[in-house]
Formats: sequence, C-alpha cells, structure tokens
Amino acid sequence: MAKPQKRYVCQACGSVSSKWAGQCVDCSDWNTLVEDAGATVTPFMARHNLQSGGRAILLSDLNTDIALPDRLATGIAELDRALGGGFVEGSATLIGGDPGIGKSTLLLQAAAKISLRGEAVAYVSGEEAADQVRLRARRLGLGNAPVRLAAATSVRDILTTLGEGPAPALVIIDSIQTMHSDLIEGAPGTVSQVRASAGELIRFAKERGTAVVLVGHVTKDGSIAGPRVLEHMVDTVLAFEGERSHQYRILRAVKNRFGGTDEIGVFAMQTEGLAEVGNPSSLFLTQRDESVTGTIVFPALEGTRPVLVEVQALTVRLASGATPRRAVVGWDSGRLAMVLAVLEARCGLSFSACEVYLNVSGGYRVQDPAADLAVAAALVSALAERPLAADAVAFGEIALSGEVRPVAHGALRCREAAKLGFGRALAPAAQADAGGLQLAGFRNLGAFVDHLLGR
Repeated sequence: MAKPQKRYVCQACGSVSSKWAGQCVDCSDWNTLVEDAGATVTPFMARHNLQSGGRAILLSDLNTDIALPDRLATGIAELDRALGGGFVEGSATLIGGDPGIGKSTLLLQAAAKISLRGEAVAYVSGEEAADQVRLRARRLGLGNAPVRLAAATSVRDILTTLGEGPAPALVIIDSIQTMHSDLIEGAPGTVSQVRASAGELIRFAKERGTAVVLVGHVTKDGSIAGPRVLEHMVDTVLAFEGERSHQYRILRAVKNRFGGTDEIGVFAMQTEGLAEVGNPSSLFLTQRDESVTGTIVFPALEGTRPVLVEVQALTVRLASGATPRRAVVGWDSGRLAMVLAVLEARCGLSFSACEVYLNVSGGYRVQDPAADLAVAAALVSALAERPLAADAVAFGEIALSGEVRPVAHGALRCREAAKLGFGRALAPAAQADAGGLQLAGFRNLGAFVDHLLGR
C-alpha cells in the first residue's frame, strides 16, 4: 500500500502545497500552512453519481416533468426577497458577515417565525450555551417559540440527534467554524475540518430534505473565512453587510442556485431585533432643509428595487507643491479617478490642485455604474461652490469620450424619485420615460457641466 502523501493547506485561502512554508505563495499570509493529514482529494464526479443513475440524458428531452423545488417561507419579507422566496427544501445556505452584525439575531427571528407555524426547527450553537440563546430570544420577544435548541460542536452528535424521529424543516448551524468531525484529524476551524463538517451536514440536508443554514465567519477583507470550496459546496451564499455605527443592514445574495442574485433585503437594527425596511430610501436620504454645495441624490437600483441615496463631494484647494489626496467612502476609488480624468480632459475643469473627498451617505456602498453622472454633478458643484437643486436626482453612465450613456431601468428610477417628492431628473438624453419628473437630458458631459454652471 502506498504511503499517503502529506499536503499542507493554507487556513486563510485554502491553497494546497506539498511542502510546508512560512508564507503562503497565493495569499502571502504568514504561518497559515497546516498539515492536512487525513484528507484526500477526490474529483466531484467520482464521489457523486449522475442523478440519472449513471445514464446520460438529453437536455432537450421534454418527456420528463421537472417540478420546481418547494420553498420554506420564513415570514420575513426582506429575507425571503434575498433568497428568492424562502429556503429551498434540501438546500444548504451559507450566510457570512462581520461579528456583531446581526446574523444570529436574524436567523433566530426566522427560526421563531417558522416554528410558530408548526414546522420543526433546530438551532445548533457552537459558540453559545443553550441558555444564552434562550436569553437572547426572550430579549427579542421570541421566548415562546418552539425552537429546538442545542449547544454542540460534534457533527456526529448533531446528526444523530437530528436523525431521531422526523427530520426538521430547518436546521441552523452557528457557526460552521466551530464544528468538528471525527472522520478527519485537525482542530475545529481548520480547512479540512470546515470542509468535512460542511460535507456531512450538506449530505444530511440532501438525504432528508431539510434546509440547512450555515453561519460563517469572515476575514479582514470581508470574504467568508475557510476554504473557497465551502462556497462551491452550498447552494446559496448570503452576505450580511453594514457598519456597526449605522443602524441599517443589507442582506445580499452572492450565489443562488434557485434564484437570482440581484435582490437585496434591508433591515434596521433596533432594540427588539432586526426590523424590515420597506422603504430603504428613508435610511439613506438626509434632511436637506437648505441648499448645500456638493450634494445630489442618486436613484440606485438593487435588483428590482430603487434605493435613493445622497452622494456628497468636497474639494479643498491646496497650496502649490502639496500632493492632493483622494478619499472615497461607499464608491469605487478607481471609478472616481476616471470621472475626474474625464472632467479635466473633456470639460476643462481642474482638480489637480484640490483634495477630493467623496462619500455616499448612510454608509451605503454603490456599485451601480449609473452613479457616474451623480458623482460628476457633486464634484462640479463642490468645485464651483454652486448648490444643486434640492428636488433633483441624477443618473447616467459616463464614457471616456465624455458621452453620457443611458442606463437600465431609468423609468423605474424616476418613478421612485417622484414618489418621494423629487421634481426633476438629470439623465442621459436617450431617457424617454421621465416617470412624472421634469427631465433634462444630456448627450455629453460638456453640456451637463454647462447646465450646472449656468453657462
């Protein structure tokens, strides 16, 4: 029998090496390589038979009826929105977020609502005692919910307990980094243990038709800790985002095999737990009683939901010879550099002697390219010290040529702005439907800047 070959796995990124080294060659972290003694790497298709019993079937075969998977609605509309309608039976969901962001609170609220409908729900905590979870449930007003609680870290003990009697509809594991499988060597939290523990729990979910939710820790850069294969093993990956200094929380689907990844759920952290936010714009719009330079409202789009946020810019002129600074919060710094370059090259504006600060209010992070025009408006207003109209919104994508390009769902953005009392829209000239707003369309950035400066 051949001697098993040793391999070393990085605890930060999951890369595999045949020799130990002080620094991982992939992620450059130090002292993260740990020997993975009992693990074997087997190709996915070697471990799983085809669902057709080993026979290949035609993609165009219409004789086979395919039923949509049943969903377990949580009763929390924002959570169901992010999931695509609820947890799918027999699926595995991984949810990650910063410590203290509210992952356990959200899942406990969902577990209580499902159990009160008569469904069996199990909450397994590897970080807290059962009494601690009960105290938190009472503080949230959920003390009467018939949720089965357990404090355990052994996957074998957990599966043995869950296997007694009918399988529960939902199992929550908080967290996967604390679980330990006796099928493999290693301490809890290592790459091999996380992979093995998740594999056993996912196998239970598929065999018994139980929806399993795994809570995962995150690293310093915000990605879910553990091997990247963990995200490939599960069906859905949710990211719980937000700043602890702000009350809002955003639940975003990063991966979803049973739905889309363009919807978000918005929550507000309150004393009694996480409350749903039906109108997210109310969280991100500040009170504007008087005109202020460098501010404009941008109608962002998250899935099918418009969210109005305020973009703020500040420019500070420096003495000659000083190096200007560029600081961005809530937007891509590379995108800001591009907009500044286009404003200088195509519109003749000079930001080279100014420090530029850009902020999206409320701690919201904008990823929509339609924010280009709103950012340009805030920058021009700050540089010229000319306040913009308080009832105006701006959206549009800026090309390197200075062209203002149309963006998706412009009418939907305008209708949401009109609903909240805005009266005009600064948008691309190709925008046909203003959604009840007074539309000012622009084909290029030069005309847009002339309009802002009253030329």
